[in-house]
Amino acid sequence: MESINVACGMHAGDPGSMHTIVTKAAEADVLVGAHQGLPDPVGFGRRTMDLAVEEVRDLVRYQVGALSGFLGAAGIPLNHIKPHGALYAMLARSEALMSALCDVALQYGVQVYGLAGTCHESAALTLGVPFVSELYVDLDYRADGTVIVNRSGHVLDLDRAASRTRQVLEHGTLTAVTGEQIPARPDTICIHSDLPNAVELATTVRQAIRDQRG
Repeated sequence: MESINVACGMHAGDPGSMHTIVTKAAEADVLVGAHQGLPDPVGFGRRTMDLAVEEVRDLVRYQVGALSGFLGAAGIPLNHIKPHGALYAMLARSEALMSALCDVALQYGVQVYGLAGTCHESAALTLGVPFVSELYVDLDYRADGTVIVNRSGHVLDLDRAASRTRQVLEHGTLTAVTGEQIPARPDTICIHSDLPNAVELATTVRQAIRDQRG
């Protein structure tokens, strides 16, 4: 089933956009997750900050709480929590910071989306939080399995996105930018909605998944 990640007002989003998106998601029967970012709208949450564990916990709890108000009004549950941009990368490298996010996931009784083989997964498993492994079909990967998050790392070519999807589904591998084959067995595939051809990318990937399933 499709899910979306809704920005909660720090790196992007505002009350009006959260209201509109949650309402449309309810109408379309799409699952909704909270997408928390660093308080950096100018940099779209893609610039790293030096934050303590408690600051990360408060930042995540504040944003999840904001979105949860709109979800409650629409009568739909929070499905998951997923950090955005630089916060995503920071938490992938730090068990302590990721544990702060997991504390909020435990509070709301929801799963977390993240990158397998990183502190996203290990912290969630340690704290008993359900973990959903993501594949970024529209981002390039390094040989160590981490993603390249700058704009030049985005994959916009539809044929390439379809090929990557088929490779992952058929072989459980992904080709890194340096040519190595790295393991990839995701539970979900992510498409960035701010890409110029996001709708076409999502449609292409969905069709590749359907073709694979027969």
